Formats: sequence, structure tokens, C-alpha cells
Amino acid sequence: MNIGVLFVPQQEAWVVERMGKFHRILEPGLNFLIPLLDRIRYVQSLKEIVINVPEQSAVTLDNVTLQIDGVLYLRVIDPYKASYGVEDPEYAVTQLAQTTMRSELGKLSLDRVFRERESLNANIVDAINQASDCWGIRCLRYEIKDIHVPPRVKESMQMQVEAERRKRATVLESEGTRESAINVAEGQKQAQILASEAEKAQQINKAAGEASAMLVKARAKAEAIQLLAAALAQQHGSAAASLSVAEQYVNAFSKLGKDSNNKEANTLLLPANTGDITNMVAQALGIYSALTKPQAVKSQDEMPPTHEDPQPPPAEELKAEQASSS
Repeated sequence: MNIGVLFVPQQEAWVVERMGKFHRILEPGLNFLIPLLDRIRYVQSLKEIVINVPEQSAVTLDNVTLQIDGVLYLRVIDPYKASYGVEDPEYAVTQLAQTTMRSELGKLSLDRVFRERESLNANIVDAINQASDCWGIRCLRYEIKDIHVPPRVKESMQMQVEAERRKRATVLESEGTRESAINVAEGQKQAQILASEAEKAQQINKAAGEASAMLVKARAKAEAIQLLAAALAQQHGSAAASLSVAEQYVNAFSKLGKDSNNKEANTLLLPANTGDITNMVAQALGIYSALTKPQAVKSQDEMPPTHEDPQPPPAEELKAEQASSS
């Protein structure tokens, strides 16, 4: 009622008509009007308004019927257009949201409806804002609440999801098996490489040890030969060598009874005169003399010849020669 003095609440706009014609819009606070001439025709709320969009059916691009509903958020930005541009702005925006949603769903397949939900909401908001600009209303956002799929389609989607999950599980299992095989092969490769390197180092160390042992044995043998040669060069060295050779010869015959020449046939080969120890020793000394004689002859040949003065024959020999000649 117009009593002349009015207090307009915050976030509200009152549309005043004077004598049936638009006069002005009252701002929040204290306002003065002329009674009987001025009339408050419309009261518009400038707050954000939430409108539930009723559930409706829509057909997707792949001919699947869906039951879908949503929530619309809008605000009055121009009270004059909202009052005189459309009879019922909320109803008009709701119907526009439903028709826009059906047209946008007809452009998408069923799989893309679930994947591109955000882009679908943005397209509906843009379409509503283009049409509601002359109504003084601004659509802030649109959200799809529920999408109901037919039971058979829902079962097929569930089977598809299960098949996709089994596929992923199989792929992951195969990848795990492949990675395991690769790791095992790499481990075996590294183990073989390390084993070959260890064997190589072992062979090198063994060869170095054998070479060192051979050098030590050769040096020891050379020193023994030098000592033996020095001992033989001394007085009575030949007699001592003969005695040593005879002892070794006899010891060799004593071992023939323990180790046979042919283990399978269990036979033993012996000289014919094994009972004659003296002959055996003589043979051993003969072998040693035969080995040492060429060295003695060679040493004598190397010595310079000695010149002896010829002695006159004795007298008896002269007499014998004369008697034989007569």
C-alpha cells in the first residue's frame, strides 16, 4: 500500500507506476510517493534465485532415451526488463533450460554425456543467457543433478565396465610378468658377467701363481745343479756320485713290487738277473761311468798338450835288439 513514505529492503527493487505508467524503480532505503497517483506494481528480488528444473526425457545421438533433471541458478540484473519483458521470468527460464538441455543432449552420444558433463552445463548456460538477455535475467550456472538410464542400457554399461576392468587387469598382469621376466633376465645377465669376470680373475691369478712357482722351481733346480756340479768337481766326487746312483738304482727295484706296470692285468716286469745285487750295482756304476766319460774326454781335449823329454832306452833293451838282429 502506498502511504506516502516507504522503506525498501536491501537487495529488492520496487517498480512504481504513476497513473498506470512506469514511473521509476525505488532503491533500498527511504522513499516518498504520492498516494493515489503512485502504485507499487512489481517487487523484484536482486538475490540469486535457485530453480529446480523438472525431470524430462531426452534422446542422445545414439538413440538412447535418458531421464534427466537439473538445478538452475539465476539473478535479476534489470528489474524493468524482468517486470515488462516477460510475464513469468522464472517459468520462461525453466522452459528455456529444458529445451536447451534436450537440444544439447541430442548432439552427444551416451558415453560423451557422462564424460563431458561440465561442457554440457556450460553450453546450456550460454544458450540461456543469449535468449534471456531481453528479460533482464542472467543465468549464472546450470548443474545436472541426475541422469537415469534405462535398465537394459544400464546392464550393458555395467558389463562394459566389467570387461574394461578385466582388460586393464589383464594388461597390468601381462606388464607385470614382462617386467618380472626382464628383471630376471637382467639379473641372470649380470650374474653371468660377474661369474665370468671372477673366473677370469681366478685364471689370471692361477696362471700368475703357476708362473711364479715354475720360476722358483727352476731357480732351485739351477742352484741344485750348480751345487751338484761343484760337489762333483771336488776330490772323490765321482765315487760319491757312483754310490748315489747305485743306491737310487736299488731303491727303484724295491718300488716295483708296490706299483705294477699294468694294474688291470696285475703284471710286473723285472730284469732277468734281479737276484744278483752285485751285477745290478755294477750296471748302475757302468751307466754313470758312460755318462761321465764323455765329459772327462772333453775336458782332457781342452787341456793343452804336455811336452816330455825323450829318455834313452835302457842298456838291456839295446842288447836284446842286437842279439835279435844277429
